[in-house]
Amino acid sequence: MRFVRFNQDYLGLLTDDDGIVDLTDRLDLDSEDPLVEFMNGDYDASEYSDADPDYDRSEVEIGSPVAYPGKVIAAPLNYENHIEEAIADKDITTDEWFSITDKGYFMKAPSSVIGPDHGIELPFSDRRVDHEIELAFVMGEDTKDVPADDAWEHIFGYTILLDISVRGDQDRSNRKSYDTFTVVGPCVVTADEIDDPQNLDMQLKLNRETRQDANTSDMVYTCADVVQYASIGTTLETGDIITTGTPAGVSELNDGDTVDAEIESIGSMTVGVTQRDLSFEDVNVQKGGQ
Repeated sequence: MRFVRFNQDYLGLLTDDDGIVDLTDRLDLDSEDPLVEFMNGDYDASEYSDADPDYDRSEVEIGSPVAYPGKVIAAPLNYENHIEEAIADKDITTDEWFSITDKGYFMKAPSSVIGPDHGIELPFSDRRVDHEIELAFVMGEDTKDVPADDAWEHIFGYTILLDISVRGDQDRSNRKSYDTFTVVGPCVVTADEIDDPQNLDMQLKLNRETRQDANTSDMVYTCADVVQYASIGTTLETGDIITTGTPAGVSELNDGDTVDAEIESIGSMTVGVTQRDLSFEDVNVQKGGQ
């Protein structure tokens, strides 16, 4: 099943022809984060999987499948070709090669999470901001200290994530956590619908030009590896979003751009880009609010 959150606090099933079956009243859901309510409750949506759609996708506003994730956990430099790209371009990273086992994962602010219909807002007119397409997944239950072989059982489903990134020397969690910098959607596909999450084609087009084109088989560390590492000492909670790194082909975003992102067996989303009139060099941090 493909779960979609729409019109803020409604939960539905996305059909193959882009219809939406509204589950909100059918399942008596009343939470502002209905997918998390669904995962935490004793609900069954299977009887509605063949129901006639109540809406067309174009008639509603699609939000992130999880409205308020407790954590967004991200794996750095997890594709070999992007590692080479990043080392060659010091605008991407000033570090030498490193992996999740060297420096660990990083966190993105939950407030940066949006759905595809919201749009990306570039915060500064004088800083490079790049797109990064990634396979992400939603945790279906609280998980701690889990071996990689068992990690798959704790994943509820898979989704597309755009990790938007200001380039520079700031900490990753800073420059990747601006509002609108974590675009998630359009749906989360339950794990039973994905034959092999480590063999999915993914593609990102910027203004109709292909920039990123890869397969998740090229990951250095698998989805299960990331769950195992992240769950050491930290409880992964229901609704947490984990994202797995981007392949080569990242490039700069500008005002008026359109991003088309697609991952096999999950779906596609189109996201617009706008620019704030704010200079990074003019933003001053002063002691005592002076």
